[in-house]
Formats: sequence, structure tokens, C-alpha cells
Amino acid sequence: MISNKTIASIRQDYTLKQFDESHLVSDPMEQFKVWFKEAVDAEVMEPNAMTLATTKYDGKPTARVVLLKALEPKGFVFFTNYDSNKGKQIHRNPYGALVFFWPELQRQVRIEGIIVKNTEADSDEYFYSRPIESQIGAHASPQSSPIESRTELEENYKRLQEIFKTEPLIRPRHWGGFVLEPTLYEFWQGRSSRLHDRFQFSQNEEGKWLSVRLAP
Repeated sequence: MISNKTIASIRQDYTLKQFDESHLVSDPMEQFKVWFKEAVDAEVMEPNAMTLATTKYDGKPTARVVLLKALEPKGFVFFTNYDSNKGKQIHRNPYGALVFFWPELQRQVRIEGIIVKNTEADSDEYFYSRPIESQIGAHASPQSSPIESRTELEENYKRLQEIFKTEPLIRPRHWGGFVLEPTLYEFWQGRSSRLHDRFQFSQNEEGKWLSVRLAP
């Protein structure tokens, strides 16, 4: 059994890169794109994996990992079942947060904002770009609902496979995209001795993005 002493001793000194004012791009979305491309080029495992935080009905926070599927001028796009827990939580309280962590580059990006539904057309376009198996899966899984067993899920999938051999496979109305429209960004670059580089972007009343360095 692992001890608390062992856990406390796990430590990594970050010496790979630095991030200062001369590196900043004035538009935080463009800054994100620069870092995201570097994560892709570095062959980070699933660089588009992001933690999505929402709030439950009672105000308690909850989080899970989802996949970024598009970057649009207005924000960060992901897809899900609208009847899932996160879908219902977003409907009740549209404020959310994202976290990207790329350990290979010793970097983290935090984003806060308002989550809105993507357009029907955009949801259709992405849905039909998915493998057929994933399209059927969107129909087969009552996401976040209790089920009796794995067998129940697999049998439902097989039943739908047969149905869609003769019927059109359309996007279910309960499945589609969300866009998190940012109101705040924070870029974090790990540095030695825990003296990390942190820059936060927020908008002023005129909608202009302003950056400030934060203490680590």
C-alpha cells in the first residue's frame, strides 16, 4: 500500500521552457492555437483532452474529461448527449471551465466562460463525420442513466445496428455540440523551484483582451 510520505515525495522540477512577456500573443485564442500546435507537434497523447467543470443543481462543482473537437472564433467546441448529467447541468447553469494539461511540455491552460449550444448544422456536420459505430453509439447509450449491465448496452447497440441497416441513420436530437465562449484565459508554464510563469487574459468593458502576470 502506498504511503502518504511516498505520495508527498512525488515531485518534478520544471526546467523545459520559459514563458515571458515577449512570448505573449495579444489575442488569447491565437496564443492558445500556438500552444496547441506545439502540443500536437510534440505528439502529446490526446492534446485535445480537456477537463470540463460544471456545477450540479445544488451548486457543487463536478468535472470530467471531454475532447475538444473544434476551435471557432467564438470558442471551444465539444459534443455530448444533451440529456447527460453535464448537458443538464449546462442547461441549468451555463458557466463552465476548461483545463488543458500537457505534461510533455510542462504546460497548463485554464479557460472560463459561458457554454452555449452549437448550431444544428455544425452538430450535423460533426455527427456525420464520425465512424458509423460512433453514430450508432450515440443512439444506443442513454448517457449518465443507470443501466442493469454491460450486456444491456451491447444488446441495445446490436438491435440498433440491425435497424439502421434499413432505416436512415440520423443524428439524435438529444446529441450535439456545445461551445464554451471564453471570458478568461490563464496560461501556465512550469518553471524551476515552483517559480512558474502564469499569464491571465480578461476582457475590459470595451471587449479588449488585457493580460497580466500572476504570481505562481
